[in-house]
Amino acid sequence: MTDGCPAGRPQGYVETPRPARAEASGACRRRLTWRGGGGSPAGDMGQCVTKCKNPTSSLGSKSGDKESGSKSHHKKNSSSTCGLSHKDEAGALGGSSKAPGELSNGTKAAADVALETAAVVPALTRDARKEEQQYLGSVAAAGADGDGISLLRIERLFCSYKDERDDAILEEGMERFCNDLCVDPAEFRVLVIAWKFQAATMCKFTRKEFVDGCKAIQADSLEGICSRFPCMLLEARGEESFKDLYRFTFQFGLDADEGQRSLQRDIAIALWRLVFTQDTPAILERWLDFLAENPSGVRGISRDTWNMFLNFTQAIGPDLSNYSEDEAWPSLFDTFVEWEMERRKREEEEAAATEEEARRARRRGG
Repeated sequence: MTDGCPAGRPQGYVETPRPARAEASGACRRRLTWRGGGGSPAGDMGQCVTKCKNPTSSLGSKSGDKESGSKSHHKKNSSSTCGLSHKDEAGALGGSSKAPGELSNGTKAAADVALETAAVVPALTRDARKEEQQYLGSVAAAGADGDGISLLRIERLFCSYKDERDDAILEEGMERFCNDLCVDPAEFRVLVIAWKFQAATMCKFTRKEFVDGCKAIQADSLEGICSRFPCMLLEARGEESFKDLYRFTFQFGLDADEGQRSLQRDIAIALWRLVFTQDTPAILERWLDFLAENPSGVRGISRDTWNMFLNFTQAIGPDLSNYSEDEAWPSLFDTFVEWEMERRKREEEEAAATEEEARRARRRGG
């Protein structure tokens, strides 16, 4: 990716079909698996930093593969629908059949639009239009804040990705948002954006989260967000900032709708790989191998275990020689250290046996 996206459609933008809307409220939980090197127990991370109950399920539409008959998506006109109630938005969109007065380019004459609005879209009342104008007007009146950020541009950017029914950016809009930013939805930068926006749920930005997040990073456009990536990544390397990001990641991975208090094992593995993208501890791969090879003994990862693992990587050397069971480590760490020491012992014995066999072969040959 380049340092900043060009104006208009960023380089690499690909218009993708809009998937059919899923009925289930938890449809966004597609999967959270890692797309890193081969042999990862979690498989491919796929699109969007999004959680799921089935980490190996396919990603396309919210119900699986993209439907072949789905219509191409288009950004909503923020000045005409944003700020209305859901009922008003539906009325504003109107019917899909062509009117006799439709022009060759697909638009309608002003008189026909006026008649159709009065006859077919009574839900869009004068009060609703006035309310919309007042809302956008109040945002426009606020203008730029003290740092030169336009609140109106932020609101319009949000509206270009928001869901048709919910006042939030959901899975479909999030994929388009990442695509327009020229970032892979699976990469670390998306997690950093979610952290800066203080998103409470995976694959979702509420209006408040998006607006406050853009203000926090001082950006009111796609180009502005792109230009902030280097600073955000540098900030995430700071000791205190990374600690905050690390703890945010645990909460971010929980399924709030189901009241989860522990991370699923596969979700935790993928998030550990993701959050340690910039600075990977030497012991991380052995720890993740331990979790993957002991599924029956690891049902979930608690908040305490998650938080203490960061301390573990900072306090314990890669050879584990300074680890003590007498210290207040979670019991899972005791099991891991025992498992790792036995694994290393087996490797040493196998290496010694191989070397001894090689010496005997050399003697027989001599």
